[in-house]
Amino acid sequence: MLAADAVEPITSAGHARLGIAVLAGIAVIVLLITKFKLHAFLALTIGSLALGAFAGAPLDKAIASFTTGLGATVAGVGVLIALGAILGKLLADSGGADQIVDTILAKAGGRSMPWAMVLIASVIGLPLFFEVGVVLLIPVVLMVAKRGNYSLMRIGIPALAGLSVMHGLVPPHPGPLVAIDAVGADLGVTLALGVLVAVPTVVVAGPLFSKVAARWVDVPAPDRMIPQRPSEELERRPGFGVTLATILLPVALMLSKALVDIVVDDPEQTVQRVFDVVGSPLIALLAAVLLGIFTLGRPAGFSKERISRLVDKGLAPIAGILLIVGAGGGFKQTLIDCGVGRMVLDVSKDWSIPALLLAWLIAVAIRLATGSATVATISAAGLVAPLAADMSTTHTALLVLAVGAGSLFFSHVNDAGFWLVKEYFGLSVGQNVKTWSVMETIVSVVAGGVVLLLSLVL
Repeated sequence: MLAADAVEPITSAGHARLGIAVLAGIAVIVLLITKFKLHAFLALTIGSLALGAFAGAPLDKAIASFTTGLGATVAGVGVLIALGAILGKLLADSGGADQIVDTILAKAGGRSMPWAMVLIASVIGLPLFFEVGVVLLIPVVLMVAKRGNYSLMRIGIPALAGLSVMHGLVPPHPGPLVAIDAVGADLGVTLALGVLVAVPTVVVAGPLFSKVAARWVDVPAPDRMIPQRPSEELERRPGFGVTLATILLPVALMLSKALVDIVVDDPEQTVQRVFDVVGSPLIALLAAVLLGIFTLGRPAGFSKERISRLVDKGLAPIAGILLIVGAGGGFKQTLIDCGVGRMVLDVSKDWSIPALLLAWLIAVAIRLATGSATVATISAAGLVAPLAADMSTTHTALLVLAVGAGSLFFSHVNDAGFWLVKEYFGLSVGQNVKTWSVMETIVSVVAGGVVLLLSLVL
């Protein structure tokens, strides 16, 4: 059963078979990632082929579906992920990130410090992958906690909350980008609503929860984990204002496009056509990278050769991410071509569960099983994409955010981020569950709740 057959009515027996095929395909992915420690790219590839086989599809058609989805996904978001990685590397190596951190910390103190940390993490987290943001901010968190005699959790949880929320809800991070592509959402509207959802989420999961986390787990900052900061070897670094402007340029351009689309709403108008170009994700991120070469690289004293090497180093670590995202797109296309999308529509129309809540629950289930927020977002977006067919632009964007919120639920031992945080903060597994894992759950639940509330008023 593949694309050509999916137009035929699906019987209840067909629904059952497809449902079993989906569960079996996801189970294969989960088993390969968790039990056999196979790379997510290989697990998604094998799981996609297994899904096709369980659904009764010829192997050659299952392969064609997978490769088509992989190619389309990489073509759609691969360049954006690459540009985001280059901008993040420029920000880190030039000392621009340190400049933002130091400037804000110089103006904060006492009770305002957790709020300063969540602000820093949110701004820094816009162009950076979660893992890069953690590595970049952990030295700052540890130094602030040690020098200011703060509880490590009081400072660390807000920083982690800011990074996590940006990673799960706000483009140009890979998960939201793929979900936007899968359900056909408008990027500018999703970005605007993502920021709107992010604000109350980071407040609750960051500064507010950190008070509780600090009482649950009272540990000092581990001296052994305070590494050298990138900018310590630089003679000079870019200024605060110009660094902030560079980071926020793509956000401003994409939001401007969304605003013009709403106000003008005429594709033939010159103004809208101009903003359709400059506000497209590709041009917005490319502009930020080119600007960053002059506003971040040159002020730090980087030569042309060093900037070229920096771009190479920025691109190297994302090879695995691109392959995982691409394979996730292949899995999504296999789901669609097998008729799973129609099955979800047929089955869910008789349920009383709202589409946004259903999307959140599916993402939660996959997140708990695989441990990967990106895999959860990609897989859930493929499953719920048909639900967006009759949705408005706003509600389609909220569907993306519901999936993103669900993908962050309860990080535990099968999540690489769980171990990254545990080792950097010198926590036991139990302490990490009581702090990091609970924080991720709060992020997921609060963000999901805000999305549902917005769906009632928008």
